[in-house]
Amino acid sequence: MNVAASLSVRVARFERDADAVAAMLADYHAQTEAEKAENGLTEPGPLPERYAAEARDPASAFAGAEVLVAERGAELIGMAVLHRAGSDAEIKRLWVGPAGRRSGAGSALLTDAASRARAGGATGLRLSVWDWRIGALALYGRQGFEPAPSWESRERLVCLRREV
Repeated sequence: MNVAASLSVRVARFERDADAVAAMLADYHAQTEAEKAENGLTEPGPLPERYAAEARDPASAFAGAEVLVAERGAELIGMAVLHRAGSDAEIKRLWVGPAGRRSGAGSALLTDAASRARAGGATGLRLSVWDWRIGALALYGRQGFEPAPSWESRERLVCLRREV
């Protein structure tokens, strides 16, 4: 079976997708917080409340943004949040669960986000990523993202941008 052929990206429908999106957000934040502790940026501990709130109620947390989901068959395997940031659109919380990695879901989410950004009148698409996420940095490079002046105050975040 051609995995890529069965992969699609759409806007989340929270009446149906809330639990899956919440689970992906919880996994994303848990991994990120563990990596931040491993890299000496934070102490190990429970998920900060601001992130736990996203996982509890993603529809409220991302009201006004588009939550994109990558779907393979009936299973949601990835997500990204897309919102306006001035003349650009910005991607937050790009996540593909372990079972969906190497399926093309990350690329499909980025391609869809760029298309939506362009259709919404944005001139560029931007994101930030931790400098230790080598695989993600490689993916973003393949998608045409280039280093950009930082809009982040947090140490070790790399800011990237591409034209849409």
